[in-house]
Amino acid sequence: MNLTEEILSQIPGNALEGLRRVDRLWQSLKENTLPIPQLVKQSELPLGTLDWDVVICGGTLGILIGASLANLGWRVALIERGILRGRDQEWNISRKELEVFVQLNLLTEAELEKAIATQYNPARVGFLGGKDIWVTDILNIGVDPVYLLETLKLKFLAAGGKLLENSPFQGAVIHPDGILVEASETLKTRLLIDAMGNFSPIVQQARQGEKPDSVCLVVGTCAKGFPENKTGDLIYSFTPLENQCQYFWEAFPARDGRTTYMFTYLDADPKRPSLEEFFSEYLRLLPEYQKVELSQLEFVRALFGFFPSYRQSPVKMLFDRILPAGDSSGAQSPLSFGGFGAMVRHLQRLTNGIHQALECDRLTQNDLSLLQPYQPNLAVTWLFQRTMSVGINQKVAPEQINQLLSAVFLEMENLGDSVLKPFLQDVVQFFALTKALLKTQLSHPEIVIKIIPQVGILALIDWLVHYFNLAVYSGLNQLGAIIQPWVKELPPVPKYYLQRWIDAWKYGSGGDY
Repeated sequence: MNLTEEILSQIPGNALEGLRRVDRLWQSLKENTLPIPQLVKQSELPLGTLDWDVVICGGTLGILIGASLANLGWRVALIERGILRGRDQEWNISRKELEVFVQLNLLTEAELEKAIATQYNPARVGFLGGKDIWVTDILNIGVDPVYLLETLKLKFLAAGGKLLENSPFQGAVIHPDGILVEASETLKTRLLIDAMGNFSPIVQQARQGEKPDSVCLVVGTCAKGFPENKTGDLIYSFTPLENQCQYFWEAFPARDGRTTYMFTYLDADPKRPSLEEFFSEYLRLLPEYQKVELSQLEFVRALFGFFPSYRQSPVKMLFDRILPAGDSSGAQSPLSFGGFGAMVRHLQRLTNGIHQALECDRLTQNDLSLLQPYQPNLAVTWLFQRTMSVGINQKVAPEQINQLLSAVFLEMENLGDSVLKPFLQDVVQFFALTKALLKTQLSHPEIVIKIIPQVGILALIDWLVHYFNLAVYSGLNQLGAIIQPWVKELPPVPKYYLQRWIDAWKYGSGGDY
C-alpha cells in the first residue's frame, strides 16, 4: 500500500475509490474517448400546454437561480440526480460578493451571517525566490454550503418551486413551443437551464467531442493537527518546475481543521500525470509547505478534481430554449475555475436577464446567447494561464514561471489595491492591467522576453485582440451607464436586447467590481 492509498483509506466515504473514479474520467479525457451524448432531440410538433416556465437541471448551483426565479413568481422545477445537499467543505468567497443574496431576497441579513462558517485575514501571495505579498478581505469568507443550500431549498419550495431529487436528467425534446424534459417525471417547460457542470451531457453534445484547451488539476485535504495559523494562501509556490508542471498551493482555515490544495495548469496530453500520481506529489510536498509531519495530521476529507476550459467560451449552444449556467456555460475564469464564485458574481445579471427573456418570450438560441456574452476581461486571462504552464515536451527554465509571477505581483502591489485586489478576484480592468504590464515590462524586460517563446506568437496576437476589445468595452461601459435610465423606459423586447449589451459591456470590462 503506497502513501496515497494509506492516507485515503483512513478518510470516511471511500475517498480512494472516489479518486480513482474521477481519475478514469480524466484518463478518458486525455485519450479523447469520452462518448458524445445525444440526449437532446428536436421535434416539429407543438407540445401544447406547458406546466413550467423554467426547469433547471443540476441543483447544487441551480438552486441559486431557481430560488431567485421562484421569488419573482415564475413556475420553476429543479431536478437533481442525487439529494440536494451542500458539501461539507466551505466555499471561499469575498464578503462583498455575498450581498447579492440579500439584494435578491434570498437570505436575510441574519441568515447570511449564519451561512458564514469561517473568516480569516490576511492572505498571502508568493512565489519561489520572490517577496511574499499580504492582502486582506480577498476570498477570506468560508460559506457553509450545507446551511446555504438547505435554506435556499426551503425558500424555493415555499415560493412554489418543485424539487425532484434522485432524478437524473435523461433527455430533452425541443418543440416549437417548449421543451419536454425527461427525468423521474416528464416536465413540459418553456426554458431549460443547464446547471449540471463541466461534464453536463447537454454541453458535451454541444461541444461534439472538442478537447479542452486547458485543464486545472486540483487535489487537497482538510485535516486537523496543523500548527495554529489564522492566515491563508491565495496562490503560493515554493518549488521550481517539476514533471513539466508548476505546482501552486492554496490554504484556508476551516471549521474542522485546515484546508490545503495543490493545483497546476496543463493541457490534456495523454502523458500528463494521473490524479493519483498528482495526489502523491501533494502528500510528498505538504510537510514542507505547512511545516508539519504527515504523522501529526488527522485527515478529515480528501478533495480532488479537474476542471477543463476552452478558448471558445462561453459554449455556443446549438438549441433553442436551453441556457447553460454556472460551470456548464464555460464562462468562468481560466485561472480560478470558481463555479460558486462565478455563479454568485453573475446571479443578479442572470436573474434579471432570464426574467426579462421569459416576460417577452425571447427564448431562441440567439436570444439566450446574449445571457452568456463574450467577456474580454476573462479572455485576456488565457495568456496569463499560458504563462503558468508548459507543454509536455517544452523546454522552459525551472525558475521562469516563479520569476515572472513574482515580478508581476510585485508591480501590482506597488500600484496599490485598486490594481491588485480586483485581479485576485478574477476582475481584469483595462487601465489597471495596462499599468501593471507596462511597469513589469520596464522593470523586468529580460523576464518578459523569455515568455514570448513559451506562449508563442499566435497566442500573443490572439491576446492583443482581446486586450483591444477590453479597451473598447471599457469605453462602452461608460456609455451604458449613461443610457441605462433611458433603457428602463423601453418596451419589453428592445429593452431585453439593449440591456443585455449593457450588461455585457459592464461585466466584460470588469465594471461590475
